[in-house]
Order: sequence, then structure tokens, then C-alpha cells
Amino acid sequence: MQIQGDAKLLRIFVGEKDKIGTLPLYEKIVLEARKFGLAGATVLKGIMGFGGNSRIHTSKILRLSEDLPLVIEIVDEKLKIEQFLPIIDDFFEKAECGGLVTIEKAEIIKYVSRVQNK
Repeated sequence: MQIQGDAKLLRIFVGEKDKIGTLPLYEKIVLEARKFGLAGATVLKGIMGFGGNSRIHTSKILRLSEDLPLVIEIVDEKLKIEQFLPIIDDFFEKAECGGLVTIEKAEIIKYVSRVQNK
């Protein structure tokens, strides 16, 4: 699969402790993105941040937090990202957690998927 040109960057901000059932929310999102056929997803772990409740989450040794901020980034064609949004909405409802979802314009310079049969 090859994608080039105008695209969208979907960015989802969640907490490390957010779950759907026993599965972490970030993991559920990435697995669903893969199943949905999106180009790819990456989870980034923050070392410090705060959200809607203004509570600081940090990885500093003196203030150990087990709920560090996470960002899931997914880039794909506009239509595929838009079709994926209702799934994200459903996940937030099921997880009963806070978070933030943003979409930005992106330009894909090069994306080449090398499918390997195993």
C-alpha cells in the first residue's frame, strides 16, 4: 500500500490508566486502528502533563505517577480518519474517562508498506 499527498493526523490524548474492561484504552485504539486498515499508529508516553482536571502527572522520582499522559498518533487519508472517529467516541464512552482528540492537516511525503507473509 502506498499513500502520498494530503492526509490527516489524528492525535488522541489519554491517560496510562484509562481502560476498556481489562485492556488499556491506548492498546484498544491501536488494535482497532489496525483492524480498521489504517496506515499505522504510534503511542507516545509523556513524562509530564495535565488534563482537564489540572492534576499534574509526572515521571519524577519524588512524585511517582502511574497515570502518565499518552498520545496516540494516526495518519491516513481524510476519509479513513473521519470514518474512524465514531469508534474513538464509542471507546471514550465505554472507558468513562477524559481525554482529547484533535485532527490536523498532514502531508505524506513517503509511505510504503512492505507486507511480509509469515
